[in-house]
Amino acid sequence: MEGLAERYAAVRARTEALCAPLEVEDFVVQSMPDASPARWHLAHTTWFFETFVLRPHAPGHAPRDARFEHLFNSYYQGVGTPFERARRGTQSRPTVAQVMDWRGEVDAAMERQLRDPSAEVARVTTIGLHHEQQHQELLLTDLKHAFCTSPMRPIYRADAARGEAAPPDLGFQAFEGGVIEVGFDGGGFCFDNERPRHRVFLEPFRLARDLVTQGQFRAFVEDDGYGRCDLWLDDGWSARCAQGWRHPLYWRRVDDAYVVDTLGGERPLDPHAPVTHLSFYEADAYARWAGLRLPTEFEWEHAQAMSPDAPRGAFQEDDVFHPVGAPIGERGGLRRLLGEVWEWTQSAYLPYPNYRPLAGTLGEYNGKFMNDQRVLRGGSCATPRDHLRPTYRNFFQGDKRWQFTGLRLAGPAR
Repeated sequence: MEGLAERYAAVRARTEALCAPLEVEDFVVQSMPDASPARWHLAHTTWFFETFVLRPHAPGHAPRDARFEHLFNSYYQGVGTPFERARRGTQSRPTVAQVMDWRGEVDAAMERQLRDPSAEVARVTTIGLHHEQQHQELLLTDLKHAFCTSPMRPIYRADAARGEAAPPDLGFQAFEGGVIEVGFDGGGFCFDNERPRHRVFLEPFRLARDLVTQGQFRAFVEDDGYGRCDLWLDDGWSARCAQGWRHPLYWRRVDDAYVVDTLGGERPLDPHAPVTHLSFYEADAYARWAGLRLPTEFEWEHAQAMSPDAPRGAFQEDDVFHPVGAPIGERGGLRRLLGEVWEWTQSAYLPYPNYRPLAGTLGEYNGKFMNDQRVLRGGSCATPRDHLRPTYRNFFQGDKRWQFTGLRLAGPAR
């Protein structure tokens, strides 16, 4: 079994491996306020370990630069004043080389700390590693936005897009419903928002065996789905109008066909690949157009629990990125539940009954965001494989669509 020190080294190395294809200029680009420069991700994850592990638990550890506490704090008000998120790309210093040198110093100090860690050091380090894995996914999605919205359309990696996907399974699977248990209950790591395990009641329902594809969503686009206000929630229609949405993010109309910009460059629309980069509002509008709805997060979790052998997205074990759309397992059951796209649910991001955030400043990690957001389930092609869990609750505001977000349809049982 991999020890904590070995896991620390592996996670930190993977972050740097994700940056290997980049030119130095790529590290400082912030293409929109929601995204962050790659340099900031490298620095912020380092700041986390220095702030929450080394400073309180490594006597004599001196931070590299006191100004970093301000520059690379994300939203932890309990340990200082964060630098404004929308301005993270306005700073040229510290340089990328200085950030990498700082990472090396912190890694060396963490290696010493993890030789014989206390229970508290092990606990906070484990949180920090899962936190860094979240930033690995954000690093990729932020780079994708920067690259795909650039007139130059640089390619992150030529092999980061794969061949044509297998045809989807168009059927549904029925579930009886009743009183079920949801939430994390077992060994290993989970975030505080996955607990406590509790009971909920579900009406009988059915869930699509597969994700909605690009071809299916194209039919919605071509049926004027973006022009019919009757299909949209009011906030969604306002967002569509204000932001000029006419199709999913990264789709472009070229002559009489759509192309999709990917981290591997421009690709023809693949009718069998899952549609991605949808806002909650687009996913909800599509479901209404199809005469169905989005599942609740509890329906999704119950369906996954009843289908533990459902094929996952096609991971590339020796790779640092596994794009959307590979052929997957046999038909008949639920497919692509984990590791393909984050699936929007209709559930608001709220605390579970008797939820308790982590003590201290780390309690800011999840709890304070439990308003005006929607839950997503399943993990994406950019989520590290060992970071996936059926109980994982991701969350974003309804208008966000730069993540690998898609949907699976649900409806009443027949």
